[in-house]
Amino acid sequence: MKKFIPNLITLLNLSCGIVALRFAMDQAFDMALLWFFLGIVFDFFDGFAARWLKVTSPLGLQLDSLADMVTSGLVPGQVMYSLISFGTAPYGDAVHLFLPFAGYLVTLASAYRLARFNIDTRQHDSFIGLPTPANALFILTVGYMVQKAQYISALPLWVALLITLVSCYLLNSNLPLFSLKFKDFSLKKNAIKYIFLLLSLVLLLCFQINAFALIILAYILLSIGSNLFKNKDKNETI
Repeated sequence: MKKFIPNLITLLNLSCGIVALRFAMDQAFDMALLWFFLGIVFDFFDGFAARWLKVTSPLGLQLDSLADMVTSGLVPGQVMYSLISFGTAPYGDAVHLFLPFAGYLVTLASAYRLARFNIDTRQHDSFIGLPTPANALFILTVGYMVQKAQYISALPLWVALLITLVSCYLLNSNLPLFSLKFKDFSLKKNAIKYIFLLLSLVLLLCFQINAFALIILAYILLSIGSNLFKNKDKNETI
């Protein structure tokens, strides 16, 4: 019986993703963000439960990717569809009808990322490319910010398209990004993680929900800075 528990949790992630997708289609990005968060919580605990109960399986791995495809792939694609659609309004019916579908490039890039992750043996202690939940969190937060903003009704079209293209690139890039997994709690080995966690706390206190977009940007920039520092230190050692 216990072997079904992680898969049940994964299905709860998928269920949350479906609800988030429905709200995203209605452009209720605040509710979509809420249900996305719930899905990500279940996404964390399904793997934790599988390891704790010692019932990891190939079926669970595939089911997890399928759930993530909806929660962290299709939902942000739908949000980008809407954000691009808002920006195309002044450009005529043809552009307004067809260009928003470019937002679903995020969904395609997420699918490729998830498939590649399943067969990539390099990503146990860190990530290569931006994880789909992080990318989805950024996009849903941007959607939330647009929905709640009093001073804009839409992102400029070029900004929405740029977010789409950069997201697709980062998802499948070879950029090394640090993981928040701790093997120990020493300051020297985990300095970048502690800096990120402290910065995230400060941003959350200052900007509340809007901070999540800034946190993902900080995560990428800190990873790039950490990579440059490691390469410089390596070159000096040589």
